[in-house]
Amino acid sequence: MAETTEERAIRLRDVSFAWPGRTGFTLGVAEFSVAAGEKVFLLGESGSGKSTLLSLICGIAQPQTGGVEVDGADLVRMSGPKRDRFRANRIGVIFQMFNLLPYASALENILLPLAFAPERRKTIDDPRAEALRLTAALGLDPGLVGRARASELSIGQQQRIAAARALIGGPRLVIADEPTSALDATAQGAFIDLLMRQVAAAGATLLMVSHDARLAERFDRVLDIAEIAATGRAAA
Repeated sequence: MAETTEERAIRLRDVSFAWPGRTGFTLGVAEFSVAAGEKVFLLGESGSGKSTLLSLICGIAQPQTGGVEVDGADLVRMSGPKRDRFRANRIGVIFQMFNLLPYASALENILLPLAFAPERRKTIDDPRAEALRLTAALGLDPGLVGRARASELSIGQQQRIAAARALIGGPRLVIADEPTSALDATAQGAFIDLLMRQVAAAGATLLMVSHDARLAERFDRVLDIAEIAATGRAAA
């Protein structure tokens, strides 16, 4: 049976993109899709277009041509504010640099997305209890989460807080952008195992990008970005 749009978490078709005002880079994607519930590992070196591709999938950037569909919605046809609301409600992002608020508590950082995502908020009876459950599942002391500022945490602890923030409220799609780059090999493996368990428990789709091929074996499908995207110099 052919895969329907509703069964896809992500679909890009005939996409071409260049950052406005920059002449050094273009990205082209003929076809790329991720099935709902799939866990996909996207491998690529620095400068290969991984972050640009994620910006298109998250609706942060808009292609000059082509279509971008996420969870059955056409991002290209949405206004900027509507894309922002859609991203907050449907997509949880684990950033490479974590992007935590340094002087807010770990707990406040986890709960922050719910202020902008009513669809995620309404799935939770007790947000604080859910945040503590997630952090406990990710191997953190709930007492520490409630009292410590993000700036007081170790890199590994910050990473787990960033993961809990992305996962809270059960977003349909979780995107992880080089989330293990600051960790050693042992910590990387442990974090991926924890992330996989939480994504599976939520029934979410996972797209993770990394340059580290050692992490790929835990995923349903592994792709090199060169298989799906062509990059080059933009015309001056």
